[in-house]
Amino acid sequence: MSSTNPCRPFAVLVVEDEPLLRLYATNIVEEAGFIAIEAQSADEAVAILESRSDIALLLTDVQMPGSMDGLKLAHAVSKRWPPIKIVVVSGHVMLDQEYLPKNSRFFGKPFRAEKMIAKLREMIDA
Repeated sequence: MSSTNPCRPFAVLVVEDEPLLRLYATNIVEEAGFIAIEAQSADEAVAILESRSDIALLLTDVQMPGSMDGLKLAHAVSKRWPPIKIVVVSGHVMLDQEYLPKNSRFFGKPFRAEKMIAKLREMIDA
């Protein structure tokens, strides 16, 4: 696997409750050259973030079960871990940038893998 920094590949936390969509997103993250860490819910994502210091980017779906949805997770991560970049995705709602936290982007589903790979690399390299 290649990375923009071969000495220390960055980790991307993929939060998606649908297994096939999580697998698709994980494959995109790995194709971009990063380490993919998977979570099925916002609660699981927070536990992972509390236990790891190498997460550079959060990729989260909006709609999922648990104590908070992906948009609330994005805002919580932005406040608690400000250096982490955030990509929010949804196939059900379209979000304007004004509803997203700083250092985040929105993608509607379905999205093209090539476009997502380019955006992940751009955000992490920034």
